[in-house]
Amino acid sequence: MPGAGAMTAHIKEDNVLSLSPTADCTANAGSPPMTGAQTATSDALLEAVLKSLNDDKAEDVVQINLRGKSEMGDHMVIASGRSTRQVVAMAEKLSERLKHDFNVFSKLEGKDSGDWVLIDTGDIIVHIFRPEVREFYQIEKMWQPGAAAAT
Repeated sequence: MPGAGAMTAHIKEDNVLSLSPTADCTANAGSPPMTGAQTATSDALLEAVLKSLNDDKAEDVVQINLRGKSEMGDHMVIASGRSTRQVVAMAEKLSERLKHDFNVFSKLEGKDSGDWVLIDTGDIIVHIFRPEVREFYQIEKMWQPGAAAAT
């Protein structure tokens, strides 16, 4: 049986491998690659998010750079849909596109009501609102530069 030091080294190695972005690729070297999957950087994800929202006719799309402001992500995107059905459809489509193209599994919150859906991709936080709900919460004003001076 290996000593305690060897066991600790093995556990640390497992943690490092599980946290590294290439660990999954190495572990699945024998399996076929995902179709269309590519490496996801926050800027590439942001571009894909904006393209998806544009393709789905999102309105009033605002992107906010969170780097240096928050640890929760690199970017925030806020958009509106004209109805609960469109809000939910845009959120589902965005989640599917990111899963297919980048192998990024997003967390969706609020999909059941369709008034405000939050999509958490890890690096990008996406809020899709119905216009009335967006106007009520005005979350972009909290994050945009100079928002405190404007109110």
